[in-house]
Amino acid sequence: MSTYTVTDPRKVTTKRIADMRQSGEKIAMITAYDFTMATLVDQAGIDIILVGDSASNVMQGNATTIPITIDDMIVYGRTVVRAVKRAMVIVDMPFGTYQGDPIEAQRNAVRIMQETGADGVKLEGGREVRTATEMILRAGIPVMGHLGLTPQSINKFGTYSTRAQDESEATRLLADAKVLAEIGCFGIVLEKIPAMLAAKVTQSISVPTIGIGGGGACSGQVLVLHDMLGLNREFKPKFLRVYNNLGEQIIDSVGNYISDVKSGDFPNADEQY
Repeated sequence: MSTYTVTDPRKVTTKRIADMRQSGEKIAMITAYDFTMATLVDQAGIDIILVGDSASNVMQGNATTIPITIDDMIVYGRTVVRAVKRAMVIVDMPFGTYQGDPIEAQRNAVRIMQETGADGVKLEGGREVRTATEMILRAGIPVMGHLGLTPQSINKFGTYSTRAQDESEATRLLADAKVLAEIGCFGIVLEKIPAMLAAKVTQSISVPTIGIGGGGACSGQVLVLHDMLGLNREFKPKFLRVYNNLGEQIIDSVGNYISDVKSGDFPNADEQY
């Protein structure tokens, strides 16, 4: 039984998110990639559902987020939107769909919005994607930024270790956050950066920050659903709190089903026509 009760059933919008930051109410965000899971997390009262390019890992089995395509993201996004009544739905723009021609970035964002019905998109990067971000915003599409550890750039960094630990990178990240806020992003994800830096960024900009390994001073938090439910049992970063062990429960449940089938116990007389 959920311990959280939704007090405001209205659809979550960018204004609602801004109001939450202003009032000090923390923003809860989680990933989802399919109709069934999105239905459940929406009913639980989540504020934002991110159709993340992490689907490349947890849904497709890839080692990185780079292989996932815009067609893939549209399929995942469309199924999530069908399930949701209250949460804001944000779709990640995958690798290669916005880093080059800003007009092409706008075209790809428009396509995502038209074909999924989502409420906005998310892009990784700071000043290097400024023009693309501005073009997307110019089309009237809400944009969430993403700074710190940016998984689409894993081949550039060569590691998933904590970002912005040195002064120069921290200074650049703070400046990038200010740029993204000033041009109109409605929020910024801060991934795997020192908590003190995340707090400084949060205090320095007027839009909400969403932490994933960014500490408690952020305006809200995001986790990958499969990680926090214990479905992805090999992934155990410091920032992850695991709320269930569904991986073991599923294995046990399927194992019991197999035993019942093999023994002839399933189906019994009450389970047949």
